[in-house]
Amino acid sequence: MYAIVDIETTGGHASANDITEIAICLHDGKKVTKRFSTLVNPRREIPIYIRALTGITNEMVAEAPPFEDVAADIYHLLHGKIFIAHNVNFDYSFVRYHLAAAGYDLQCNKLCTVRLGRKILPGLPSYSLGKLCRHLGIDNESRHRAMGDADATAELFSLLLRNDKNDHIKQALKQNSKEQVLPPHLPKKAVLELPNTPGVYYFHDHKGKVIYVGKAKNIRKRVTSHFTGNNPGLQRQEFLRNIHQITHQVCGTELIALVLEAVEIKRLWPKYNRSLKRFEHAYGLYMFEDQRGYMRLAVDKHRKYTGALYTCNTMLEGRSILNQLIETFELCPKLCFIQNNTEPCTGTGQDRCACTGIETAETYNQKVELAIAELHKALPTFAIRDEGRTDDEHSCILVEKGKFYGMGYVSHYFQVENLQQLKNYITPYPGNDYIKNIVANYAEKFPQRKVEFA
Repeated sequence: MYAIVDIETTGGHASANDITEIAICLHDGKKVTKRFSTLVNPRREIPIYIRALTGITNEMVAEAPPFEDVAADIYHLLHGKIFIAHNVNFDYSFVRYHLAAAGYDLQCNKLCTVRLGRKILPGLPSYSLGKLCRHLGIDNESRHRAMGDADATAELFSLLLRNDKNDHIKQALKQNSKEQVLPPHLPKKAVLELPNTPGVYYFHDHKGKVIYVGKAKNIRKRVTSHFTGNNPGLQRQEFLRNIHQITHQVCGTELIALVLEAVEIKRLWPKYNRSLKRFEHAYGLYMFEDQRGYMRLAVDKHRKYTGALYTCNTMLEGRSILNQLIETFELCPKLCFIQNNTEPCTGTGQDRCACTGIETAETYNQKVELAIAELHKALPTFAIRDEGRTDDEHSCILVEKGKFYGMGYVSHYFQVENLQQLKNYITPYPGNDYIKNIVANYAEKFPQRKVEFA
């Protein structure tokens, strides 16, 4: 037995909105056998644009029962049935969420008439309910009202049942089928064609624009995990509705995938990625020459288009490194902006220091250059050599002078120890401290995969 459902609501996601009308058509596989419909008092103002769309006003629902008063009837109508709707995950998330709030745990198999329409009636210009019904000659005089749309969806489902020559409905209902949990506009074939390998995957909208980038140890398994569960939140419901296509890049290792994900998020700036978008270098160690010709070192907030000698996450880390250089190379704390008061210089030069003008710019700058050279020398240059995408290649990630340089793939027989030759096989990528840290942590965890350069 099938239960064909349509609802009208105060907004687009269940956790912050309410149902204003619900209609259920019970269908025995041949025809509708029972209908149920009721307005629902949402106990809140219906937004004006919703009123304009549905025609349901605040006055119409004022005397209607609240959802909890009809929850028992709704639950018993749906329990044990196959839940069907046009874009089923939207309707199911709302009904299940509000039934749970009333004390009922709804667990149903689902069928989506959007997805079934694409499979059974391929090649149509649109699969929205209104356009699909017009194309197929299905009358719906109460568009955007629950009973009108439920009746139209029931007639559509009957038509799909009659035309399902390849048993798509039966296949979708199999226990191991992922069909019913997939986004409405994403073909199942797009998921089945994904590999079970490490890599990066991209979700695209209807225009082909990338809206989400993710990394995975197993691409197919990770992509499928996005579609499980019934999270009623706005972001998830909108996210699922906007997925129309998936592409991917196979990577040799999960580490390569992790780095590529960070690079691609910065490059593409996808709508639904959050955390890595916010990651930026917080601070940097900079050098500049003042009007008197003295080379000055300073820790400052990261400047996007100014090259830093060293980048770090905190001001404390930057000042600690600068203090070490001041002590080792007898630099002036005032010229390095460590000492900002008007007291005498606390550096080793004191009254003969560069800040007094007694130590010449030429002499002082030589010490600064030595300090910078030592800083660069202390920053490691190494490669991570690891598994490739095939048995006859290896992946390589290169860190040069403490900064992520890039990554690529080399032959199994290539001698990675030659830095200049290795660079011919490495694709440079923009880096940041996030990438630098995950590569450094990996090198520390797996020292046998690290190749150091003098």
